[in-house]
Amino acid sequence: MVILIFCFWVMAGHGQGLAKRGLVVRPVKALTAASVEGSLRQRQLLDDSWKFHFGDAADPSRDFNFSLVSIFAKSGKSAGTAIAPDFQDSSWRTLQLPHDWAVELPFENSPDQDVMAHGYKPVGGLYPRTSIGWYRKHFVVGSFDSGRRWCIRFDGVFRDSKVWINGFYLGGNASGYSGFAFDVTDYIRYDRENVLAVRVDASQYEGWYYEGAGIYRHVWLESYKPLHIAEDGLFVYSTVGKDAATVTMETTVANDGPVAAGASLTCFVTDRDGRQIGEGVTSPVSVAANGSSVIKLTLPVPHPLLWSPDSPYLYRAMAVVHSGGRVADAQKMRIGIRTIRIDPSGLYVNGRYTKVKGVNAHQDHAGVGSALPDYLNYHRVRLLKEMGANAYRTSHNPPAPELLDACDSLGMLVLDENRLLNSSPEYLEQFRRLIFRDRSRASVFMWSIGNEEGHIQTSPLGRRIAQTLVERQREWDPTRVSTYAADLANVYKGGK
Repeated sequence: MVILIFCFWVMAGHGQGLAKRGLVVRPVKALTAASVEGSLRQRQLLDDSWKFHFGDAADPSRDFNFSLVSIFAKSGKSAGTAIAPDFQDSSWRTLQLPHDWAVELPFENSPDQDVMAHGYKPVGGLYPRTSIGWYRKHFVVGSFDSGRRWCIRFDGVFRDSKVWINGFYLGGNASGYSGFAFDVTDYIRYDRENVLAVRVDASQYEGWYYEGAGIYRHVWLESYKPLHIAEDGLFVYSTVGKDAATVTMETTVANDGPVAAGASLTCFVTDRDGRQIGEGVTSPVSVAANGSSVIKLTLPVPHPLLWSPDSPYLYRAMAVVHSGGRVADAQKMRIGIRTIRIDPSGLYVNGRYTKVKGVNAHQDHAGVGSALPDYLNYHRVRLLKEMGANAYRTSHNPPAPELLDACDSLGMLVLDENRLLNSSPEYLEQFRRLIFRDRSRASVFMWSIGNEEGHIQTSPLGRRIAQTLVERQREWDPTRVSTYAADLANVYKGGK
């Protein structure tokens, strides 16, 4: 198979070298950021027309036979359960995401810790009939898109969710706060109805505060070509000099195809009105089948407008992957050019001493629980700004992407907090997802590796765990530092 690669300018040496490796370079007309706007990957919001019904943690017959049918014994086996594509869900409640079923329940006056942790709502081990929720979503994909890759992305589900599509198990996610995604390309039925089924188990709590229950953040259907920018694969950061800044774009290009593919990368920086102020292009590289390559490019930006809480100016950065003389994928994000320095004398934003006037805020909101409409995040951040705050701690978990959108736009520094101080594979992966998702954010100025882990925070074991998390943070994002929210050592018996 011959892969055709283009870039803006191809030197003879590059072309000859690629020809020797069986790759042919084909020059084409130069692109601009505006000319590839229509080539961005497809991203469809899947919030409308979900079906919902309570299950039951104690009675299998009320839980749609989930524990009675061996659905994990044979691939695609789902008959007789709510997982089956042909299951009749017409009598189920129709709703729109985000959805928090806990906020809809009556209050429960109980001293039980489960109930207190769920905001005094009847969710938890004592309430099996209102602690399991089933969701189903029907959607259609046209056969004209059969050559693309397909991905389902959940921004947040509380909690312990399991996901199926067309009767096939995709996987689970234990965290109630970390987003997750599944490649569903192999299971899509083109020109026919596809059915997502999600079982959510909120019996266990993660915090000691109101957490909600259900699919309380957005769900997305994404599609892209086999050669594409990997999930959270665009990392943008900057350095600032006297009269210019340098924007660095590290792009992970993934190849889900069966053979190696040639790729080159073009990167742009534009102002908020779309005027192009920086561009660059890489030499072509070969990306192995089912492999990936990280391509790094730096772009100069003269006389930048610097992002700060007082002046939150956002540029746009775009990475465009080319292969075979065509755009294979493109991704655009808003970025802020700024510097952060933290030393014993304090915090400096763009070299200017900045006193942190922060708030410690949970994600729930009166009346809607954890299922916040997007505009409420902007409303809350705007009110905090009017009160004089300039910093926001995401207590005590990864936030919704829309909250960070608001903080980027309105000028709010963010301490982005990991849910738990644990370095097991499960929690390291949650920490990695948090950092990869948010490390290009202008608003995020520091990471928090955990909060008030009184059982271990003063022990050698806790020290080793913290050291592992900090080392990983430096590996995944060398542009920031971490902190930790400690409490008094004698709060818990395990604190010594």
